[in-house]
Amino acid sequence: MASQDRRERERHATRTKIMDAARELFANHGFDNVSLRKIAEAIEYTPAAIYVHFADKEALFRELAHEDFKALAGICLEADQITDPLARIAAIGTGYIHFGLQHPNHYRLMFMTSKAAALGDELTCAELAKKGDPAEDGYAYLHKCVVEAAARGMLRDGLTDTHLVAQTMWAGVHGVTSLQITLHDDPWIEWATVADRIDVMVWSLVRGVAREPANYPPADLERLRVASAAHAEAKP
Repeated sequence: MASQDRRERERHATRTKIMDAARELFANHGFDNVSLRKIAEAIEYTPAAIYVHFADKEALFRELAHEDFKALAGICLEADQITDPLARIAAIGTGYIHFGLQHPNHYRLMFMTSKAAALGDELTCAELAKKGDPAEDGYAYLHKCVVEAAARGMLRDGLTDTHLVAQTMWAGVHGVTSLQITLHDDPWIEWATVADRIDVMVWSLVRGVAREPANYPPADLERLRVASAAHAEAKP
């Protein structure tokens, strides 16, 4: 039994090493410009060793997408304890940015790389089962929070398109994340602290859609910060 456990640990370690190398190469060079041979060379394996774990490059990419999006969805679940849906959205946004900044290769692959070549137009049955499930689909959870805020009369007049609100919120936090990842060391810009940029973006977005903007940020802001960042601390 001990020998079997050791082999399983070694198999998991090898699989993780392959996925980490592939994630970095895909993020930096694009799906089309990376082969299984290049991934194997990066970790000093033979291509045959990768085929033991993944049928082809597309299967490897899909597994990366599944694991990384599942890890990000965990941030949503951490925020579920917050009863105010707009404060919950702020917590999700803050956690989302923390996740991206702590795992830049994950983020580049998830949100800054085209997936069309890898995934095509068709989703697998397993992927379709996750779409729209707030426990697996981070966008679905964000939209669910916006719908709840609308149902409780918490959005300002005229904001009736809940997908528009959700996508605008997402665009704002993506902007902070992607700028920090790509331009954080650009000497041309005198950057404010990333913590300040996160707070200003998140709460500006929330106050911009709220019927009663003076309520945000709430008095227990520090608790929300802790809750939103908790899941982002651990590497997926």
